[in-house]
Amino acid sequence: MAVQRTLSIIKPDAIAKNVIGDIIRRFEENGLAVIATRMTQLSDEQAGRFYAVHRDRPFYKDLCAFMSSGPILATVLEGKNAVALNRQLMGATNPKEAETGTIRADHADSIDANAVHGSDSEENAAIEIAFFFGDLDLNSRQ
Repeated sequence: MAVQRTLSIIKPDAIAKNVIGDIIRRFEENGLAVIATRMTQLSDEQAGRFYAVHRDRPFYKDLCAFMSSGPILATVLEGKNAVALNRQLMGATNPKEAETGTIRADHADSIDANAVHGSDSEENAAIEIAFFFGDLDLNSRQ
C-alpha cells in the first residue's frame, strides 16, 4: 500500500454539532496523519468552483448553498491507502446506508447534510488539496 494524501472536509452541519475532535480522532486512530488544516467559510462562488464536476447534476445548487452556509474544516490526511481508508471511515453518502460506526452513520443527518467530504481518487485528491492549500502548507509526518 502506497502512502497517499487525500482531502477531507468537515462540513457545516458537523461543525455546528461540534464534532470536529471526534472526526479527527477517528482519522488518527486509523493511521491517517493530519498534515494541513484550514477552517474557512466558502462563498457560493467558491463552493461552485470546488464542486464544478457536479455542475450539471440536479443537486448542484443545493450543494453549493449548503457548503457555503457555515464554516468548514478542510484537512489534508496522509497515510497508507489514504483515499480508500478515508472513504471507508466516512461511510456511505446516505447516512441511512452507512455502516454502523462510520462518521456519517454517527454524525450525518441526511444525504445532503452528510458531515464530511472525501476525495474519491488520488487524482481528484491532488486537485482538491490544491484548491485549499499550497505546497508550503503541507507538512508530512512520514
